[in-house]
Amino acid sequence: MTPPEHPRPPGLLDGQIALVTGAGGGIGRGIALRFAEHGAAVALHCRTSVAAARETARQAGDAGARTVVLQADLTDEDACRRLVREAAEWGGGRLTALVNNAGVQPTRALPEMTAGEWREVVDTNVSSVFSCTRAAAEVMREQGGSVTHIASIEASRPAPDHAHYSASKAAVVMHARSAALEYGPLGIRVNTVSPGLVHREGLEDAWPDGVRRWREAAPLGRLGRPQDIGDACVFLASPLASWVTGHDLVVDGGVSARSTW
Repeated sequence: MTPPEHPRPPGLLDGQIALVTGAGGGIGRGIALRFAEHGAAVALHCRTSVAAARETARQAGDAGARTVVLQADLTDEDACRRLVREAAEWGGGRLTALVNNAGVQPTRALPEMTAGEWREVVDTNVSSVFSCTRAAAEVMREQGGSVTHIASIEASRPAPDHAHYSASKAAVVMHARSAALEYGPLGIRVNTVSPGLVHREGLEDAWPDGVRRWREAAPLGRLGRPQDIGDACVFLASPLASWVTGHDLVVDGGVSARSTW
């Protein structure tokens, strides 16, 4: 069941300068395009997917947004600081919203997992969030702003072969709560969005049984779309969420409401 697209009022993020990490495709593209559609100027981060990020920028430009593509390896703390600085300089010295979306989701059975594989996921999914958030907060401390981390329902509902991923997303949720507590006095709000299973090209061919089971389990009867996650991020960055911080917004079609026993 595919829901109809509803028109969204323009201008909700007018005047905002947003940085979206991992904006080349999938969820990152959905977030960046929603920000663009609602009036934000968007800095699009990528690590290696430059062509994909430029395509996102092109689509955002079609929506009337000003965009720039910036490259950085977010496992490097200095690169995180440089990325935020470049985005703020492009924004005229301002950065009002950061979405920490970049991440990896490899699979490996826990008894076979190496320390190197564990560290790769933690460095990409958690340490980058810490470094980018701290750098963004330095820019936002005068005028406030919002930071949104993309977590996962696996932060509380682990899946087999995802021990490193699930643990990293649980850490991201707790980082947001801690950051909300400590950055709140500066007018900086920090939240998480926890998606369920989101459609991507080739998913149904690669995992037909999982997609079928998800649809059966989801009260709304479908997979998520990247723009569904984008809508949640737009809300959290907008004035509509001015009294929302330290919150984990679950966007999973109702799967988390399903009893598991």
